[in-house]
Amino acid sequence: MMLRTTIHAVRRLSSFQPKKSVFPSWRHNTIPPFSLVEAGTVNTGHSASFFSTTTAINFNDQPAVTFIPDEVDDTAADISSHTLSPVLLNSVLTDSVDAYSAIELALDSVVKIFTVSCSPNYFLPWQNKSQRETMGSGFVITGKRILTNAHVVADNTFVLVRKHGSPTKYRAEVKAVGHECDLAILTVESEDFWDGMTSLELSGIPFLQEAVAVVGYPQGGDNISVTKGVVSRVEPTQYVHGATQLMAIQIDAAINPGNSGGPAIMGNKVAGVAFQNLSGAENIGYIIPVPVIEHFISGVESCGGYVGFCSMGLSCQPTENAQLREHFGMKSDMTGVLVSKINPVSDAYKILKKDDILLKFDGVPIANDGTVPFRNRERITFDHLVSMKRPNETAQVRVLRNGEEQEFSIKLHPLQPLVPVHQYDQLPSYFIFAGLVFIPLTQPYLHEYGEDWFNTSPRRLCERALKELPQNAGQQLVILSQVLMDDINAGYERLSEMQVFKVNGVKVENLKHLRKLVDECTEDNLRFDLDDERVIVLNYESAKLATSRILKRHRIPSAMSDNLTDKLD
Repeated sequence: MMLRTTIHAVRRLSSFQPKKSVFPSWRHNTIPPFSLVEAGTVNTGHSASFFSTTTAINFNDQPAVTFIPDEVDDTAADISSHTLSPVLLNSVLTDSVDAYSAIELALDSVVKIFTVSCSPNYFLPWQNKSQRETMGSGFVITGKRILTNAHVVADNTFVLVRKHGSPTKYRAEVKAVGHECDLAILTVESEDFWDGMTSLELSGIPFLQEAVAVVGYPQGGDNISVTKGVVSRVEPTQYVHGATQLMAIQIDAAINPGNSGGPAIMGNKVAGVAFQNLSGAENIGYIIPVPVIEHFISGVESCGGYVGFCSMGLSCQPTENAQLREHFGMKSDMTGVLVSKINPVSDAYKILKKDDILLKFDGVPIANDGTVPFRNRERITFDHLVSMKRPNETAQVRVLRNGEEQEFSIKLHPLQPLVPVHQYDQLPSYFIFAGLVFIPLTQPYLHEYGEDWFNTSPRRLCERALKELPQNAGQQLVILSQVLMDDINAGYERLSEMQVFKVNGVKVENLKHLRKLVDECTEDNLRFDLDDERVIVLNYESAKLATSRILKRHRIPSAMSDNLTDKLD
């Protein structure tokens, strides 16, 4: 039997009587069934629906400790008489002791985080959306730092923290943030805040069925809360906030809006950071494991900022079919995966080839399904081994090429997609000329088309965003997002949402390059070549004059974003 425990104030447990929950049932009808969602963010139009935690209700009339059993075995407990068997009583007392241990450990470490954030408008990149307020959790680690989730402080303009038992909120600053791993480090300058605060230590990866207690400030109350559960699964999982695949721990404890950033405590140490749950399912939550946390923190400490997670830049196919293995000359004792595609900007692109069979990574055999051994009779995808390497570290790979085994050394580093998956904490780039608004294609731009952006956004742009690989560093897909109407561009209004390929016959590399080509035009006419062989031609001098009046008419402060105002190369 698993017990959910909500603790408002610590007191001695004198008796236990199973009863129904007195808390209201929270439903979020806008969330699609069985989708991973962050616990403690606001809906921003991404592919997954997010929770809002702007409202908290304090149930002052509730008892200090309320135990709510998920299920009770009728053979072990007599519900009608509220009596417990010795076996169940011992389990209840053990759970209560663990809960008290977790709360005692967390009282001087776990903090509540109040964030004011403001996201950019990608349809009108010179504007921001209205600000919003969210709440989350965090906890103190060594070095007078607070660890929390990146989505708790994403696009922040103002951050406050409050420790347990204090009415005072203290100003906090974001020192480092890693959106891929959904982690962030905060600092607080006030020495008064640190008075009486203690740091929590990190443990290892818990085994299956080990008990953990998630501590934080979820919605439904203003005081600290503890939710108990056990480890159900350990495997790479999609991180909703960063849209990356990293190791995560699934637990059966409820992780609700506001829990984000709180510690999952195992014994007297931290086993992970709560960050998302599975909507449409009962009590399925996810925590970020210690190896991912340590990778993030060590990168910040060694480089002064977030360094990212490495990738080989490979797309691989399992070789579970015997005929496929025979075709590529794999012996009966060989296992591995088939290299299907290689990212041109990766180091592996210079070394590996399509149709290579990847047999081993750093001496670890890769199974035909792409997994490697992990702990006791568990397996995990070999991508986890790659992601745990530090930037610029070398990996030894063994491949089968044309029937012969070969060994190579490959330098690993984080790789950026051609179309950015997210752009938190930065303003979008744009360039306006003669009412033509040019921007680099990003997934946040496509997300502006709504929750069903995959089906409602321009199909051609969506496919390129999800499938195309960069051919060189710094490459961007530049699109004409919209046309601000004027006499100079009349007739071109239907050519928006198209990619720009050339300017006066020169291939466009990125938005900054497009701006350079426009500014350095020496011809009478300026020509843009777009999708479907569409063409835009403007008189250059007339277009330059029209730009200023269009900006004034639409109250746009600048013809370009700040990152394009630097001196051109």
